[in-house]
Amino acid sequence: MFNKSTPIIEALRAHPEARKVFAKHGMGCIGCMGSLTETIENGARMHDIDVEALLTELNALLQGASK
Repeated sequence: MFNKSTPIIEALRAHPEARKVFAKHGMGCIGCMGSLTETIENGARMHDIDVEALLTELNALLQGASK
């Protein structure tokens, strides 16, 4: 399960659709150097994104993968 302190790169590696979720929220995390070191919370804050909404969508990916 992803949380606020999960590194962005970990989320990107954990599920191939995570890139689409980040992009939907305006985070171009694929080529950003920050994705290597930033947490989901810090990235969301820098892009003025609701971190809880972002986490809900990212965790939904993991729940779908476990079915």
